[in-house]
Amino acid sequence: MTETVYVFDGYSLQAVDHFDQPLQVADSFLINEGRVRSLHKHKERFVSSVQRFSNLDVSLFWDCAMELLPRTGSALPRLELADGTLALRIREVFEFKPSVRLWTSDEPDPRVDPSVKGPDLAYGAMLRRKSNLHGADEAVIVNSDGFVVEGALSSLLWWREDVLCAPDESTRWLPSVTRSDLFDLADQAGYGTKVEQVKPEDLIGLELWTVSAFTGIRPVTDWVNLGGPVGPQKHLESFQRRLKLLSSELD
Repeated sequence: MTETVYVFDGYSLQAVDHFDQPLQVADSFLINEGRVRSLHKHKERFVSSVQRFSNLDVSLFWDCAMELLPRTGSALPRLELADGTLALRIREVFEFKPSVRLWTSDEPDPRVDPSVKGPDLAYGAMLRRKSNLHGADEAVIVNSDGFVVEGALSSLLWWREDVLCAPDESTRWLPSVTRSDLFDLADQAGYGTKVEQVKPEDLIGLELWTVSAFTGIRPVTDWVNLGGPVGPQKHLESFQRRLKLLSSELD
């Protein structure tokens, strides 16, 4: 993946040839023709996560980063705190499949702190590659009791009739901006929302989505070790349209 890397010196962002430090916090989103979805939520999540590790001036860094983001074309920026240093990566957008086949991870969730995006990204990438060996596109993480947590690099949502559902707060999942957006949209459109503890077999026959800031909503077409079929996509098109409407231009 082609990328341009900038490191914050306390006053401005300076381009560097290479930056590879232990990752503490990361936040990424898709920018398309100068428009980003729910940027304020990404900022809130990134700033609050960085403040757990550092007293650096995140506001000035954020402003500098926003100035460097491209206003034409598409890009996948990632803001980082790595070994106490703030950095920005502007990465090219890569192709992804419009639908997803899932595989349940064969080990309990080993992550140290899933509530912060960053330290466990490498594990998520490894787990997704492992799912590929089983003919899937994404792995589903389960906890030690077998309850669904989230995807390796995505969140998992499902529909029970006209109620949009997700794992509850007893599971250790990353606060997903896209999950939050979709729950807000469901509420606004008059649909019910619910959080619950489920095991993979509880989701047989339901409409399933994986969601992320990059891919938006991707329908699940198969769950290779679920033991039963996934359900038809009844809400997909309308919510994909609603989600696009949340994009706004960068200042």
